[in-house]
Amino acid sequence: MVDKVSVHAELSRDLSLFHITMMGLGMMIGAGVFIGVGNAIHIAGPGGVLLTFSLNGVIALFTAMSYAELSSAIPHAGGAYNFARIGFGRGTSFLAGWMEWFASSVAGSVYALTFAIYTLRYFEKLGLITWLPIPIPMAVKILAGIIACFFIYINYRGVSETGKIGAFFTMGQCLFLIVIGVIGVYVALREPVRLSNFTPFLPNGWSRLFITMGFTFVAFEGFEVIAQAGDETINPRQNLPKAMLISVFIVTLIYVLVAFATVISVRAGSPGIEGEPWQWIGNFKERGFGEAVSRLLPFGNILLTLAVIFASTSALNATIYSATRVSYALGRDRMLPPYFAAISRKRKTPKTALIFTGIVIISIAIFFPTLDVAASASIMFLFLFFLVNLSVIKIRRDIGDELTYGYVMPLFPVFPILAILLQATLALWLVNMSLIAWIVAPSWIFAGVIIYHLYSKAHTKTSEHEITVIEEEKAPEGDEYRIMVACANPASALGLVRNTYKLCGAKKARVELLHMVSVPEQVSLSDAHLYMLDGKEAMIEVMLYLAPIFPVSTTIRYCRSIARGILTAVNEKNIEMLIMGYGIKRKTHTFRLGSTLDPVIERAACDIVIFKEPKNEIYRNILVPVSGGPNSFFAMEVASILMEKKGGKITLFNVDSGKGRFDVARFAEEHYRSLHIPLESITWKSVQSHNVAEAIIEESATYDLVVIGITNLPRMYRAVKLTIPEVIASACPTPLVLVKAQGGMMSKIKRLI
Repeated sequence: MVDKVSVHAELSRDLSLFHITMMGLGMMIGAGVFIGVGNAIHIAGPGGVLLTFSLNGVIALFTAMSYAELSSAIPHAGGAYNFARIGFGRGTSFLAGWMEWFASSVAGSVYALTFAIYTLRYFEKLGLITWLPIPIPMAVKILAGIIACFFIYINYRGVSETGKIGAFFTMGQCLFLIVIGVIGVYVALREPVRLSNFTPFLPNGWSRLFITMGFTFVAFEGFEVIAQAGDETINPRQNLPKAMLISVFIVTLIYVLVAFATVISVRAGSPGIEGEPWQWIGNFKERGFGEAVSRLLPFGNILLTLAVIFASTSALNATIYSATRVSYALGRDRMLPPYFAAISRKRKTPKTALIFTGIVIISIAIFFPTLDVAASASIMFLFLFFLVNLSVIKIRRDIGDELTYGYVMPLFPVFPILAILLQATLALWLVNMSLIAWIVAPSWIFAGVIIYHLYSKAHTKTSEHEITVIEEEKAPEGDEYRIMVACANPASALGLVRNTYKLCGAKKARVELLHMVSVPEQVSLSDAHLYMLDGKEAMIEVMLYLAPIFPVSTTIRYCRSIARGILTAVNEKNIEMLIMGYGIKRKTHTFRLGSTLDPVIERAACDIVIFKEPKNEIYRNILVPVSGGPNSFFAMEVASILMEKKGGKITLFNVDSGKGRFDVARFAEEHYRSLHIPLESITWKSVQSHNVAEAIIEESATYDLVVIGITNLPRMYRAVKLTIPEVIASACPTPLVLVKAQGGMMSKIKRLI
């Protein structure tokens, strides 16, 4: 009998850096620049059009840097959908993919219509379509459907065909636009008087720039399509970031050249020119670019028509590709029914996703008016860019150490924050273009929310970077103080019990027992349940002692990053104190906080208590090294809870290293009342020494326990040099507790973020 073998179909890697760069250029240079130049001149003036495209290029570059960083670390089909999934979870990622699919599909129908309108108008001027038995508007719809079908077929043929055809059309459109720009520069050099067309530079003031930037930013939308090619690109970690940044730079340069050529193309005082040249161009609004270029070149109308044809078809090709890959990713992860992820065995292309995308594009192109819907697509692209810039910040912060980056943006997080602020402003200005767009966009998003809750939420597959609950048992809800105990090792479980019991009793707390399953990198997360036995045993040990007295809930989860899993659980369950156990690595005899504890200590919005090699002991004589600050007081509080009530004593110990005198006696007198312990239970001692750690270790020899605050230093510093608490933990023979107090308002901000 032959075992059945599971065959997993994958997309083929055929796209080079050249192909995906051309794909991005083809997506960006669509209809936006042709209708945007004249309108920008009309609203903001001759200098305003140059600034509009230059500043929009800078904003696009900021977001392209975010896309580049994320695509280099997560090079898979899905783009913003994948980034939002890892950064914010399933619901947000579904909405990101849902919006991007809609926006790209609608943009595709707009490009198909643009091609049909300009082609038929040119043929009409030549008298070549007088024989048509149907009205021109109907012919436009039919031709738009035909050209959409043609490029859907090209996409079906495979990414190699898509890339080659797209590269051909993109090279054509870039060539025509560059020719227009170069001729404009040549004319300006030959006739410098035409530069006076830029006077006045900003006749309507700087405030008008936000309007022109708002409605022309759609001309820069398109570089994000490159992120969709992650599964089909050769060497994606290097080529995806390069293609994004190169394409934005080239497009910005081309747009500025074309805008410059448009302004200087009209000579003041020429026949038919009334008033200032820039006013004459601006009066034509969306047709201003064509009217100006026709005067710049002997065959301006032909060149313009060819440029529009090449631009609209290359953009159509790219949007079909982008929309198809988004819907494929949604099907692959079961956000949409799995047949969306079906791949043609012969062509290695996502056939079902392509069919549904084609239906959307053709239906909109033939049956619906596209102006307001296209504005809705623009708003959704701005929403997506906004979300991606948030995602790059959150992903770098949360799981940056888990990812392999091929590109890391400089001056992080300055550029994504600037992009977020500017894109929010541009999205608001789109209200001046289309109020209907602000109705359509939220309606589409609302429909996505319904689909997610009715289907996607119950069917979604677990992703590689997701935190998933394996088992969970909840105690009845209550408003008690919340303590979480992270259980990992059965050997240390009993040592944690007595200490946890005392802390829970003092706080009258409810207990959350958490075990994060540690799954080796080479093992699939689907096999995580095979690695949870030790943690589950530790949880049972602790629960047997605590459950009869305190409300106890248990959770077993798995995640590649144990630290991220603990932090997520702390935030989800509103934990106020986190208790953990930790041991020295016997091979090195060195105590390091390490990759698990470091981020937890730095980012957890709660009190933290860490028992080094916890033991089930009674503590009558406790040493608390203090130097002032919240950690010193919290160490004193923890010591007062852990010490044996009958005959127990706390010694506050300060080492004067010459950097500033600390009055330990005054510290004791100020705080002992708030701990509800008698003053005679506290003693204090101060010594002078240049080696603080050595003095504390020497003093600790006669004590049952040492409780010390964790140093508040950046993780980068701690990675290079052992902190004083770490040095003490490595050499101190006495049981040790490391503590850190939550930072008040800062902890609330961390929890909110």
